[in-house]
Amino acid sequence: MSGLLEVVARHAKDAERAEAGGADRVHVCGSLAEGGMSPEPGVVAAIRTATTIQVRVLVRLREGFGTDGGEATRLRGLIASYVDAGADGMVIGFLNGLGEVDLEVVNALLDGWDWPWTFHRALDTCLDQDRAWTTVRRLPRLDRVLTAGSARDVEHGLDDLIRRAKADPWVAAHAMAGGGLRPEHVPWLARAGVRAFHVGKSVHPGGSYQAYVDENLVRSWRTLIDAECRH
Repeated sequence: MSGLLEVVARHAKDAERAEAGGADRVHVCGSLAEGGMSPEPGVVAAIRTATTIQVRVLVRLREGFGTDGGEATRLRGLIASYVDAGADGMVIGFLNGLGEVDLEVVNALLDGWDWPWTFHRALDTCLDQDRAWTTVRRLPRLDRVLTAGSARDVEHGLDDLIRRAKADPWVAAHAMAGGGLRPEHVPWLARAGVRAFHVGKSVHPGGSYQAYVDENLVRSWRTLIDAECRH
């Protein structure tokens, strides 16, 4: 069984090279500040024209993981623009003032659409992780949860993510490990049942977003993930 490989892309050249290296889909964002912000719809359209793989777009306009009614209206407008530009799905994740998944906002953004989507790493900052995982599984059309297992990175959250995936088949089936993911993490996660992986800096020469995605670096991740997920 092959694993899923998702690559961060900021423009069409990144997406083209990700596809050439064997990525299954791209996670499209604009600014990379604070974990990433929404791109312009034109960027999504250019990526859709340049690639055939899945395109998921980050829906987020401010630092932190909170929002309000006025911004939610703007976000729905952005989502409509992304759909018109050819996006296959979205990446969404908002919390309320109590540090819990904001069901009201998330459901409002999902209402009326039929695309699949990913819950953003906002989940990693929830105060009660058990409750957060219980909450997200009730959300409609959710097929992935982007998580490092901790608010920092996979290195710090690896043990918890492995434990959670081994204990809960739903987590194993829906978790997409990302956020400082390194090659040595993949075998441990794959043995726990995780089959989806998200990479960013590690597919750029020198780990710098100033350089384009490198096709050969993507291919090295493709080879590793496929080998480990066949076990």
